[in-house]
Formats: sequence, C-alpha cells, structure tokens
Amino acid sequence: MPISEYLKSLRAKVGNEILQIPSAAAIIRDAGGRILLVKSSDAWGLPAGACDLGETPQEAVVREVFEETNLRVLPEKIAGVFGGKHFRYIYANGDEVEYFIVVFECRITGGELFARDGEVSEFKYFTAEEMPELAIPYPQSLFK
Repeated sequence: MPISEYLKSLRAKVGNEILQIPSAAAIIRDAGGRILLVKSSDAWGLPAGACDLGETPQEAVVREVFEETNLRVLPEKIAGVFGGKHFRYIYANGDEVEYFIVVFECRITGGELFARDGEVSEFKYFTAEEMPELAIPYPQSLFK
C-alpha cells in the first residue's frame, strides 16, 4: 500500500511540506549472509515503511515486508535506530519526509518473493560490498 489513510489525511492538510515519519525496516539475509534489497521507482532500499497508527515498529516491519515481498518474517533484534536530517527524502511527487527508522534483523519464516503491493519492481540479495547506493543512507556498519 503506497500511503496509509492517516498519512493521506495529513498530506491533505500540509501538502508536500516535510513530515517526520516513524518507520521500520528489515535486514533480511539469505543463507550466504547476503542482504535482501527491494527496488521501487529507481531507488534501492531495505524492505521498509511507515508505522500505522496504533502499530508497534515490530508489527510495522512484519506488515511492510509481507506487503512488499510476500515473505513472512520474525523480527529477532533491533539492528539500529536512525533519524535526523540525513534521513530526509523527497518523493517524485514532491512529498518531503524525514524518517525516524527502527531497523530490525529479521528471519524468514515463510512465503516466496513476490511483489504484492505494486511498489516493488525488483528484488535482489547483495553482499555488503556490492550493495548499490540506497535511497536512505544507512551506515555501512549496519550491513557487516
């Protein structure tokens, strides 16, 4: 789902102005330790998305991973918490956001890779060394 009803209602009030968005992201590794990235539009990133009202970051990461990849995951530990001016992003439609992101190490418990919500155009596992530039500038130490 591209945008929740809650965010849609906020955008109706503030337009494209910057919003701070609580979010959750998943580090999902294959058996060789490579990290799953998803490509939406022209940018690569971790499976991730905004927390809905009343939703915990753990619930959000499970939902977002399923919506984007069709994979069922179990968040096993917090890998990092990030925010601030370096986590700003401007979408193609002009919407500005500053993410406050809880990143979880997640284990796959079921499902097969499939783009469920139409946001993701490609999936690929990368080693930390071969990862492309990501839309959100997570520190490289997160992927070691």
